[in-house]
Amino acid sequence: MDLATIVGLVAGAIIFSLVAVLGGNVVIFVSVQSALVVLGGTLAGVMISYTFQDLKNIPNLLRVSFQDDKMESEHVIENLVNFAEKARREGLLALEDDAAEMDDEFLQKGIQLVVDGTDPELVRNILETKLTFLQERHAKGRGIFATMGQLAPAFGMIGTLIGLVQMLSQLDDPNQLGSGMAVALITTLYGALLANWIFIPLSKNLETQSNHEIHVKEVIIEGILSIQAGENPRIVKEKLHAFLSEGEKEEVEARINETGEVGAAENAS
Repeated sequence: MDLATIVGLVAGAIIFSLVAVLGGNVVIFVSVQSALVVLGGTLAGVMISYTFQDLKNIPNLLRVSFQDDKMESEHVIENLVNFAEKARREGLLALEDDAAEMDDEFLQKGIQLVVDGTDPELVRNILETKLTFLQERHAKGRGIFATMGQLAPAFGMIGTLIGLVQMLSQLDDPNQLGSGMAVALITTLYGALLANWIFIPLSKNLETQSNHEIHVKEVIIEGILSIQAGENPRIVKEKLHAFLSEGEKEEVEARINETGEVGAAENAS
């Protein structure tokens, strides 16, 4: 689970609840009518904007927002350098068994194309095409929450206008003006709260995760093409290091050196 996402949502709930409690009367912030206008209107707008097939992916998008099992660039580079060393010693066909055991479908597909002797330009085209469609799917997914973030405040204002109309229709009863104004403003509050606390942050969360995944897959493409070209593992490592920060480079170097030392010890025994 992604701890930052969970902490952010819980912290927001605590802060808003605390402010309401310190204000005295918590009940005044509860309005079924306001919730219906904001949530119902937002849902209706999203259903018009996207297909039902797109909306069926919302549970998966929420799962992705809370998960923390993404592949890290340094792990990928470590594996690619090891593959480069093995391919240089035993040939590209030696990677076939490794490809079958991989969990990442994109990396598995790339290695399999190389093992099958596919032309390097065709390998790049296939993998970049898969990456392009992946970006489009991700854009559509985060676009759903971005749209909800745009619609929620708008329907909050619509609900406020409805409340004002109802309030003004009862000007002959001054006792209803205060409560009517409160309900009207609560609708705007709901819209702004849902947009800026949930919908827009979730959209940004998905964008961040998408950028990370695309970055990792770009590393994979360059690594696979380098392996296919028969480049020296040291050259492969240096080339892929360009995708990393200084801290990540040091971590990869340490892991590769550790792997090499273990391998040397095993060979000596």
